[in-house]
Amino acid sequence: MIAMRWLSLLPLLLCCTATQAQLLAAAALPAPPQAERRAQAASGPVGGRRDEYRWLRDDDARAKRPEVLRQLEAENRYTEAVLAPLRPLREKLQQETLARVAPVQASVPVYDNGWWIWRQYAADLDHPRVMRRRGTPAGPDAAARAEVLLDLPQHAIAQRSYSLGQVQVSPDGRWLAWTEDVQGRGSFDLYIQDLQTRRLQPERIRGVQEGFAWAADNRTLFYVRQHPVTLHRGAVWRHQRGSDPAADVRVHEEEDAAMFVGVRASASRRQVLIDIFGADSTELRAVPADAPTQPARVLLPRRAGVRIQAEHIGTRWLLRSNAGAPDFALLAADDLGQPERWRTLLPARAGVVLEGMQAFESAIVVEEREQARRRVRVLDPDGRERRIIDAAAGGTVALGENRDARAARVQLVQQSLVRPPLTLEVDLASGREIARRQEPVPGHDLSPYRSELMWAPARDGVRIPVTLAWHEGRVRRDGSAPLLVEGYGAYGESLEPLFGVQRLSLLERGFVIALAHVRGGGELGRGWYEAARGAGKQRSFDDFVDVTDHLVAERWAAPDKVFAHGASAGGLLLAAVANQAGARYRAMLLDMPFVDVLGAMLDPSLALTAPEWSQWGDPRERAGYAALAAWSPYDNVAARDYPALLVTAALWDTRVPYDGPVRWVARLRAHKTDRHPLLLHVEMNAGHDGEAGRLERPRQWARQYAFILDLAGLAASSPAAAPAAAGAAGAEAAAVLPAGEVMRGGIKLTR
Repeated sequence: MIAMRWLSLLPLLLCCTATQAQLLAAAALPAPPQAERRAQAASGPVGGRRDEYRWLRDDDARAKRPEVLRQLEAENRYTEAVLAPLRPLREKLQQETLARVAPVQASVPVYDNGWWIWRQYAADLDHPRVMRRRGTPAGPDAAARAEVLLDLPQHAIAQRSYSLGQVQVSPDGRWLAWTEDVQGRGSFDLYIQDLQTRRLQPERIRGVQEGFAWAADNRTLFYVRQHPVTLHRGAVWRHQRGSDPAADVRVHEEEDAAMFVGVRASASRRQVLIDIFGADSTELRAVPADAPTQPARVLLPRRAGVRIQAEHIGTRWLLRSNAGAPDFALLAADDLGQPERWRTLLPARAGVVLEGMQAFESAIVVEEREQARRRVRVLDPDGRERRIIDAAAGGTVALGENRDARAARVQLVQQSLVRPPLTLEVDLASGREIARRQEPVPGHDLSPYRSELMWAPARDGVRIPVTLAWHEGRVRRDGSAPLLVEGYGAYGESLEPLFGVQRLSLLERGFVIALAHVRGGGELGRGWYEAARGAGKQRSFDDFVDVTDHLVAERWAAPDKVFAHGASAGGLLLAAVANQAGARYRAMLLDMPFVDVLGAMLDPSLALTAPEWSQWGDPRERAGYAALAAWSPYDNVAARDYPALLVTAALWDTRVPYDGPVRWVARLRAHKTDRHPLLLHVEMNAGHDGEAGRLERPRQWARQYAFILDLAGLAASSPAAAPAAAGAAGAEAAAVLPAGEVMRGGIKLTR
């Protein structure tokens, strides 16, 4: 494809100044926006810190200054002008992705207090209807009528952005409460509806976190009201249905700005639990569900270095604790106040990470990870093993959506980069496994796709896990394939090998896709995280480069066709690598990248700053400042060549405010010495997760993939039509939801 010919001729542009000028003139491209440089100095522990683009920041939650909007709109116009020749390819990629999404979908129903609840997507709609049908733990009542619990298409129809938080019905089944965010900032509003009359209650509680809990009286709700500036902090409040929110009672106010607070109902539904937690400690408080006006009691006081996840079921507590077990053990307790009498159900095991647990009346289900692969273990109430459910090669298995501890079966989800989510139900008594539903990929045969977990050596001798995916008939391991390396490596969170229909467009055209599970993540336990935390963060960057070099050396990829992708803290990873080893990459895709780390850590008014001093380092101290300044991407932009870059930001993002990526792009334009494209797209009606609708996301994927396909010389390639796969992967009318979309409350803690 000759479209965007100046990109495909980058090698010529780099070797001849006269030719550069001729080609750029011939392309008739507009000049890139140049943000005005305004000298501004900020004080720091080691002197002043200059930021000539700080004027682009605007924290107003309702509107941004006109001069800022003009700059963002200029960036968007420039990006669209540069990518205009690729419009046919973008449209084709978007249609390819949409064609792989079944127009009518439904999640597998899940039991909840006498009802079975699911989500139903209709054709051509971005958002589902939440449905319910009466039943027992054994199954839905086939004779009962299906009801619309919540009509999200109707709620979202007039909103520029829409995201559903938590949905919970009162214990008596009459009252529906839910939270929703209509701006994308991660700030939710709480609504209550009478399901008998379908009338909304008069109150609308604004500015809350998405998670909440009903008390047993069907009238009292506990929720977290967000801090007006940082949003991700807040106090726990108690509300009486039908009353003025101004009369709500504060239950707990957390004074430590480094701690998060969440509220939930226990599995037994006898306790309203208040979780207080940070990177290195936790605290648990509780209010009896049948006595909601009682003060919250401290059940597990915070201790430095001790993190405990607690659940109440029956007459006892289950505890996932790291006390004396860095990668956690499972304990049981009749009385939390007598730790000397706690019993070990599942001890700490070398090389095995206990990542989570869910309590049922008849079983305990845990998620664990060994050698970077996640699996699920079903235990009886005394901790004896009933069943292990493992993942296929290169894949993962995890707890699905499970709402009620009285359920007879647990839902799990298996998937990989090349196998769509399969919802399983495991009988908790017998351990028998039932395949309930495979997410369809209409008109697509997935049998030629392969995925595996391999290991790459780091420069210090440590082995780094890498998940690979490729199309067996389109990739020869001869050093000729284009490669997309994805990474994250932060907060101890693992980069999971989740299926995404958009990736098939790259795999079909001969790309190899690699997930680099670098240090800083949680793939190999707490030690893997700690190795690249704070002062050790440089290891994340080195690991990413070492994985790239290994894949090229092993002839998985052509050295001049290596691309990279990272989002949020993964964007931080890529931006630092661009400063340190950018020559290894033809182009990078960065979504909402957290690039001004030093500036953010110097500003406690930002949403996540105080909790993250323990993650990146505390620049209020001289040593912490120096360590951050050594790698913070914004502070290390210099006069050097950079790869081609396509950067995305979101105007209403509160986790990575839009101005960070925008200022980084402005500084890059002023300093970089190459002629590679540098493009910025700002989502003007979205937050950190981008466009929320299932039919909206393909536009962003198409923009990014067209960009790198053109640079890889594959803009003109067209994958051969593939026949529909037989059996469970065929074009079934009902399927599980897209990966990660579940009806759970809680707080997003990371970038």
